[in-house]
Amino acid sequence: MENKSLKQVKVQGERWFPAETTFAEEMKELWGDWYCDSEVTKLRSVLLHRPGKELEGITEENFSEYRFRGAIDAEKARKEQDALADIYREHNVEVHYVKGQREDKPNAMFLRDLVFMTPEGAIICRPAIPARRGEEKAVAQTLASLGVPIIKTINGEGFFEGACAMWVNRETVVIGTGSRANEAGASQVEAELRNIGVKKIIKTQIPYGSIHLDGYMNMADTNKLAVFPWHLAYDCAKALMDAGIELIEVTDIQELKEGMALNFVTLEPGKVVMPSGNPNTKKLLEAHGIEVLETELGELMNGWGSMHCMSLFLKRDA
Repeated sequence: MENKSLKQVKVQGERWFPAETTFAEEMKELWGDWYCDSEVTKLRSVLLHRPGKELEGITEENFSEYRFRGAIDAEKARKEQDALADIYREHNVEVHYVKGQREDKPNAMFLRDLVFMTPEGAIICRPAIPARRGEEKAVAQTLASLGVPIIKTINGEGFFEGACAMWVNRETVVIGTGSRANEAGASQVEAELRNIGVKKIIKTQIPYGSIHLDGYMNMADTNKLAVFPWHLAYDCAKALMDAGIELIEVTDIQELKEGMALNFVTLEPGKVVMPSGNPNTKKLLEAHGIEVLETELGELMNGWGSMHCMSLFLKRDA
């Protein structure tokens, strides 16, 4: 009898049982305190890429080759971003920087394009423009060194940039397709979001005159969305309003396109930092109860991006 019992143990081996805790439940202990399911809750941590040598070769003769709108004074650009970082720190936001970025990638400062952050970690994106591909490697390495989980990397035929998605709340995300996100990329993002509990995906087309959602919509408060109405698709607008979102219609085209007035960052519900030089948009936001801070980003905006493009939110309050 004893020999039979030993034989059974030997055949069956050790009995192992899996832990039944979810990834989200143990993430903070095993990985770190990273979380984002909002564009507006209190901002706690961001990742930036401080402009480096890659900007020093952008001149009046070649800026169009890099899809810039003008030449850039690299040192002035650095000072502008440093001032933005100081505003973050003044609001108790931890600022991290990308390490080891390539020096032949002048658009690398626009981190929102390279990652879409979620409650369980980062979705590493795949840029649409071939000249930008490869930027995401240094970002992924930096995230890994910080302990931010990478839950998906866009692959196959897909391409997707993080600014083509926008959190509305924990269960709702807007995903746009267009010149910077195709269906193959968007479907990968949608599948990953549904896997972590997102129940509603609001799908929309990003119009020809914009490349990312944050060119014509941005959350300024828990239920307030600043939009350029002439680029906002009706079905998307209706779905947002049905979700209880108030649309603040910003129609000053000069401020929208040249001043990038909607490319602001919400520091906490009802408080934003935006590029200076957009008085009409500032007044409109304030009329809707939004507190507005300003900082000069005129040099950086020659890269066709502003503070929202540059700031990867690593942690916001749940």
